[in-house]
Order: sequence, then structure tokens, then C-alpha cells
Amino acid sequence: MSTTAVPDVAVATVDEGFWTRNRKAGAVLLALGVLAAVLFGALATGQQARFTLSETEGGAALEINGTIGAILFGIVAAAAGGALLAGVPKRWFTLVLGVGLVAFVLSFLCWQVSAAPEGRNFMPMVNIVRGTFVLALPLIFGALAGVLCERSGVVNVAIEGQLLMGAFSGALFGSLTGSVWVGLVAAAIGGAFISLLLAVFAIRYLVDQVVMGVVLNLLAVGITGFLYERLMQTDAAKYNSAPRFSNWEIPLLSDIPLLGPALFRSNIFLYLGLLLVLVIHIALFRTRWGLRTRSVGEHPTAADTLGVKVLGLRYRNVLLAGVVAGIGGASYTLALYSFTKNMIGGKGFIALAALIFGRWSPTGALLAALFFGFADQLATYLGAIGSSIPSQFLAMLPYLATILAVAGLVGRVRAPAADGKPYIKG
Repeated sequence: MSTTAVPDVAVATVDEGFWTRNRKAGAVLLALGVLAAVLFGALATGQQARFTLSETEGGAALEINGTIGAILFGIVAAAAGGALLAGVPKRWFTLVLGVGLVAFVLSFLCWQVSAAPEGRNFMPMVNIVRGTFVLALPLIFGALAGVLCERSGVVNVAIEGQLLMGAFSGALFGSLTGSVWVGLVAAAIGGAFISLLLAVFAIRYLVDQVVMGVVLNLLAVGITGFLYERLMQTDAAKYNSAPRFSNWEIPLLSDIPLLGPALFRSNIFLYLGLLLVLVIHIALFRTRWGLRTRSVGEHPTAADTLGVKVLGLRYRNVLLAGVVAGIGGASYTLALYSFTKNMIGGKGFIALAALIFGRWSPTGALLAALFFGFADQLATYLGAIGSSIPSQFLAMLPYLATILAVAGLVGRVRAPAADGKPYIKG
């Protein structure tokens, strides 16, 4: 019997090459910084760009010459991009990238604020911060609903429908009873109703979870639109005039400059949203329930072997997610507006993007929601000061920010391993 010699094979390490993700981000940021310094610097005026620490033009303010500010912050953004391109340690990547992006935004604002008409060439930071949190609220609740579902292994594309049903139920029952608290409970039940359908069809009948989420969104649009036309349009005083939660001022904290008036003179939804972020984060990473939830989302078979009731836990968490999203929908109709058809306007999908951008973490989802909320508030502010940027582009700004964040900034992320995969008990 003959034998064949096997030659030694050299094992080569995988070379990522020069253009790593960090360096690509650095190159883009360097180009943006140069663009800001040259273009924004040329378009800015010599007027002072004032960033007031109040709700009006008066009071304390941070001031900088518009042209100088646009060029200076553009150089800072370019320097941050150059540092990434040169190859900073990975632990510094997020910090350097964040500094560069903030500098680019400040360069842009120096141009816009200094070029605004006389009397409007200031940015009231209290209003900007308050508006950012208000616009981010439905995204915070929606992203938390996504965290609860997807950490359990169920894809929640139905956030849009849960928010919409919550907004409608809060407006309808709040109007009928004249009670904001009844409206809040009804909103939670409305969101849970959509979640119940998602749980039954996805967990019990193994329907494709993404397709089911899209169907439930359409169902919510159809039901609320039909009832809106039949009830609310015909008698708005009876069916669409829900009372509003008043603002609650927290003593001492409300006197903190800038953050105090913006955060601690608000309604229950802001406090509840921030509290839920803290509670869910602690529960998810510091409790037995959280350990079981994460194990069900990563390896349900192993969790089942250890005695965890996989399907029961998924049902409970999906229903809880619906309650959270329903309350988020009520932040529209019990605090800000009357109900209108399809009033959520895609915020559920932005919340889903915030979930991914925040890497399936409650605190990450909060920061991502604030990023999108700021983009929305910035578009509103630029429209108010008569920006030269076309209004159509300003309307697109929140959605462009969503695309850029998820496609360009999120990098490589890994969803829970069992996310979207039905579990069939052996």
C-alpha cells in the first residue's frame, strides 16, 4: 500500500487591507470637514451666530462670528477625519467620530444661524433640546418595544401599527370619558392588541414575522382610518377631543440651566420614557427575567433544556412590548395633537432603525432616538428661520439621517441569534 505525502500548507492570516471601516469613515469625515470649512465658511456671514441658553433671543448666549465658526468647526471635523484615517486605536473610534460629526453640524449651524434674517439669527437651545426629546418620544417607546420583542427572538416590524393603535385608542377613549388616565390605559391596550395578533400568528402559527408585521401595520392603518372617518370626522367634539396631560415641573431640577427647562418641565411621557429605558436596561442585564429573555433570543433550545418556558416568555414579552408602544402612541394624542389618519407617519420604522442603530440595547436605542429626534427638530428650526435650503429637503432630513445612520454609521451589528426564527418545541 502506497502513501501520499501531504505538503505543508502555510496558514495565512486574513489581511483586512488598508481601507478598514474606521479608515473609510475617516476619509468620509475628512471630506465633510473640508467641505464644511470651504463651502459653509464661504456661505456664512460676518454676523454673530448666537446660541442662546434660553427659549428666546435674550439671556446668556454662546456667540461666534459666523464665518470664523464655520471654518473653525470644519477644520475640527477634518482633523477628526484625518485622525481616523491615520488609524486611531479602536477604543477611541466612537469618541473621535462623534467629535467630528458634532463639529460638522456646528459648522453647518454657524452658516445657517449667521445667514438668517435680522431678528432670527439665533438658536434657542432650550427649545431645540425640548423639541428633540418631544420628537424622540415615540421613537424611544417604539425602540423599547422592539428591544423587548427582538431580545426574545421575535422580529417586531409592527411598531408602526402599535404606535398608531395606541394613539387612536388614547384619543377615542380619552374623549369619551374625559379622562387622560383612561385614555392612557386604552392606548396601552390598543398597542397590546396589535402585539397579541403578532404573537399568536408568529409564535403559534409560525407565520413569517416580517410579513406579519407589515400586514399588522396595514391592519392598524385600515381600522383607525375607517373609525376616524365614521366617528371622529362626524363628531370631533365627542370622539376626538381628548384632554391633555399637563406639564409637571420638578423643583430644583427645573432650574438647571438649559437642561432644566427642557427636561424637567415636561409631561408624564418624557419622565415615563426615560424611566422605562432605565428599568428595562437594568431588568434585561441584571435580573433573572433578563437572563432568560436573552437566552431565549440567542439559543431557545438550550434555554428550554434548562427549564425556561420559551413560548410563554415570548408571548409575555411581545405583549409587554405592545403596551410600551401603545403608550408611546398616546404621547401624540394625550399630549400634543388630535388624532388624524396615519398620524404616526413612518415613525415606527424610524424606531426600528433606532433599535438597530442602538444595537438592541435600551440605552443605545435612547441615544439613537435622540439623534433622529434632533434631525427632525433641526428641520423644523431651519424652516422657521427661513433657511435657503429647499423645504422639500428639510422634510426629508429625518429620513435621510435614518438611512445614513443605519447604512453608514452602524457598522457590523449582530441581532440576537434566534431573532425571527420560530421555535418548535421538540
